[in-house]
Amino acid sequence: MAASLTQTAVTSRVSSVLNRDVKQFGKKFLFDNNEETCWNSDQGKPQWVYVEFQEPSHLKELHLQFQGGFASKTCWVEGSLQGDDASKVMDFYPKDDNTLQIFHFPDGTRASSVKIVFAESTDFFGRITLYKLDVLGSAL
Repeated sequence: MAASLTQTAVTSRVSSVLNRDVKQFGKKFLFDNNEETCWNSDQGKPQWVYVEFQEPSHLKELHLQFQGGFASKTCWVEGSLQGDDASKVMDFYPKDDNTLQIFHFPDGTRASSVKIVFAESTDFFGRITLYKLDVLGSAL
């Protein structure tokens, strides 16, 4: 049974926060399950989100909800097990809309941490606005 791995994450980091305003647009809003809050990146590319899990896990699904006009067109996920170098796990291509989008990890994907890279934004300045990010999986 797959469960949220981000709700009990040990560490999370983001590439940037809009105007460095972490109180209004910080990374904590990715995981708070509140439809009114979001993470806004500053301009530039690529943007990314890094999440370290409590324990090594089998990864099943990646859930993302962007704000239309501030989505990513080209993305990939890098994963690593403790002590190993990160490697690309999968590429994915979100839609530029406000819906919750679900991407499935390849069978057998295992990781202790992931870095979701947003290589190209639909916004001219490269900003990303993300209302929800969740990784579903199970402990090894």
